[in-house]
Amino acid sequence: MKTLTQTMQQKITPEQAIELLRKGNQRFIDNLSFDRNLLQQVNETASGQYPFATILSCIDSRTTAELIFDQGLGDIFSIRIAGNIVNEDILGSMEFACKIAGSKLIVVLGHTSCGAIQGACEHVEMSHLTTLLNKIQPAVESTAQNYTYEKDKTEFLTHVTEKNVRNSIDTILQKSDTLKTLVETNEIKIVGGIYDIATGKVTFLN
Repeated sequence: MKTLTQTMQQKITPEQAIELLRKGNQRFIDNLSFDRNLLQQVNETASGQYPFATILSCIDSRTTAELIFDQGLGDIFSIRIAGNIVNEDILGSMEFACKIAGSKLIVVLGHTSCGAIQGACEHVEMSHLTTLLNKIQPAVESTAQNYTYEKDKTEFLTHVTEKNVRNSIDTILQKSDTLKTLVETNEIKIVGGIYDIATGKVTFLN
């Protein structure tokens, strides 16, 4: 498996970037991940990096983006925060990844059985954690218009997880003119996805 060069990165379209991740996830599910020489990749990326995608995912220990998408060193930027929420520092990181470093795709990746999502639904309060969970509350409030947490807990959590991903995408587009312009000029795409911790499958959202 070749380490990405700048020339290779530049030839990748946003649509191809999605397909690379989709195929990588299928290899992961099938337990057919590429046999990479990681030490060689360390040497080959020492002078520069040219990742084709940027993944915003949760800190959950079961959702490591490089593993579930079967990517090697230098292939993706990985941004991780509980509940895959967006703040100014994350926006800055994405702007660097796409505008400066040439990444062609942003994926906001939620996952099943997310502790942050459940914490937000149950209105957990704990110092700085409260501030983070408050960013998920709009998704909770929206879901509560059609579902009741106590009666429909599983379905409620599923809808909040997906809505939170979509809200994060909206926040990116609303608060970063840089990334919005890159989307409008078709230089990048921003998509959402949900990772199923029971099967290993990533489902991309329409």
